[in-house]
Amino acid sequence: MIDKPRQYYFHSNSPPLFSDIVKTFRALAPAVDFWSLRLVDQRLERITVRQDRTEPPANRRTLGAHITVFDGGGAGYAATCDLSRSGLNTAVHQAIDWACATADIHLIGREEHAMPQRSGRYQSTIEQPWHSISIQDKQSLLIRLNRRLKAHDAIVDWWASLEYLNNGVMLVTPDVEIVQSVVHITPSLAAVANREAETQIRSYGSDNAAQAGLEQLSRIEFEEAAGRVAEEAVALLHAPNCPSGMRDLLLMPGQMALQIHESIGHPLELDRILGDERNYAGTSFVTPEMFGAYRYGSELLNVTFDPTRPNQVGSYRYDDEGAAASRQFLIKGGILKRPLGGMTSQRRAGLEGVANSRSCSWNRPAIDRMANINLEPGETSPEEMIASVERGILMETNRSWSIDDSRNKFQFGCEIGWLIEQGERKGIVKNPNYRGISATFWRNLKAVGDASNCAVMGVPTCGKGEPNQAIAVGHASPPCLFEVVDVFGGA
Repeated sequence: MIDKPRQYYFHSNSPPLFSDIVKTFRALAPAVDFWSLRLVDQRLERITVRQDRTEPPANRRTLGAHITVFDGGGAGYAATCDLSRSGLNTAVHQAIDWACATADIHLIGREEHAMPQRSGRYQSTIEQPWHSISIQDKQSLLIRLNRRLKAHDAIVDWWASLEYLNNGVMLVTPDVEIVQSVVHITPSLAAVANREAETQIRSYGSDNAAQAGLEQLSRIEFEEAAGRVAEEAVALLHAPNCPSGMRDLLLMPGQMALQIHESIGHPLELDRILGDERNYAGTSFVTPEMFGAYRYGSELLNVTFDPTRPNQVGSYRYDDEGAAASRQFLIKGGILKRPLGGMTSQRRAGLEGVANSRSCSWNRPAIDRMANINLEPGETSPEEMIASVERGILMETNRSWSIDDSRNKFQFGCEIGWLIEQGERKGIVKNPNYRGISATFWRNLKAVGDASNCAVMGVPTCGKGEPNQAIAVGHASPPCLFEVVDVFGGA
């Protein structure tokens, strides 16, 4: 059943009303097997202060409609920012034309197309709204942070920024209406230090994107971090290079987010496994036959898809095909359980997946995307992990990443590292890097941090698809210890 209609303004100055657009569209809806209308009203604001100077604020608004038509076995799509009756009518006929053109070359039958089953709503939980303080107050905060970042003559570049994204989506079919309003905030700051030919950077915050308001700044101690970031950037100039060789590797949550993202999240996307990304961002070493039997990692590796977690940046109640979201294990006890595949991909592959068909805006179709991919906590404290290491490196904050076309072999670099020797954390090392192969790296997972040390991270701009779609994904993880990892130094 459709809930009682409401008037939805996703922004205070957002004419026309979504309900008016839906009423217009229903009046001209085509006589086809299935149609859907996805309306997206998105606003982004960004404020940056760099080297004590306020840069021009970014303020971007986009509003439009994406139309899907299934008819006679074919599928057609069209998008438009012309939300008048004539604009919607033109887009409808474009979608119908594509459905007719694909009727004889479809991948799945008409009865297998993804169709929403029930109406519903979702809204981010916000304690302190973005607009509760003025732009001048936000700029004053960033100016204060700039002064703390410029703590030493060796700091040659420094900046702090805040980004706000408000994304309102309404998905309508003949029988269903789903309304979701998602608000993201992404804080970030950085300091770049230089001494002769040596340059080092320390940053903080950008991987702490969250569905939250300005309260996120106090949650991550954003202001307090500025002084530490500057001190560590300068300290790296005088630190020795990371040693090379096979060692234990302790990765902190910020780097674990990148590791999970690249070598678990992307390889498990079902459309990629089926070959859809091969031309653009590569395929996957994972094959459909692996699910249910393949040992992805050690018994300590438990990974969930969980878009139901409050405040995590990739949370929602329904995906953009209208499938209801729920928490599911992707990997349990090290065994691969299910792919990241939405309803359409599930029916193509004959595999049970998750509700993760997502789109970045009104002018993009929904494709299989990560949402919140979380590594479940274990029972070991960071102190216990360090005490168990004879020769190792602790690494924090990603600086570089490279992974092959099958999402298997990888090489990642971090901003900062610390030596671990005979169970004790020692001095800082610079230019820490490590490399491996997913199949062996995750099987060498030796210890997983406990829940008290689990951090909820967010990646605001994960890219995928042609044309490209940048979308927010979340990764929660505790620190994790790996054994027999190839680590090395160098710029």
